[in-house]
Amino acid sequence: MNPVADYHQRMAQRARHSMPADVENALRTSNTPSDYDARPAYQRNDYIGWISRAKSAETRSRRIAQMIDELSRGGVYMNMTHAPSRRHAP
Repeated sequence: MNPVADYHQRMAQRARHSMPADVENALRTSNTPSDYDARPAYQRNDYIGWISRAKSAETRSRRIAQMIDELSRGGVYMNMTHAPSRRHAP
C-alpha cells in the first residue's frame, strides 16, 4: 500500500469543475489570474467547487472574495498555511 499513490488516485477521481463566468471575471478584475493558474490543479478545482456549492449569492460573493484575497496574499489556501505559494520578499 503506497499512501502517496493512493492520494493521487483519489485526487484524479474527484469531479472537475468548470470555471464560472463570475469567478473568471473576479480573477480578471483583481489581476490574479496568474496567481490562480500558479496554484496546483486540485486547489483551483477545490476553490471552484467550494464557490459553486454556496447556497446564497452572499455566500458565493464572500467565497469569491476570500479566494481572491488568498491568491493576492499568497501563502494561504482555504484559511490554511500554504508555504509553496508564499510571497518572497524581493
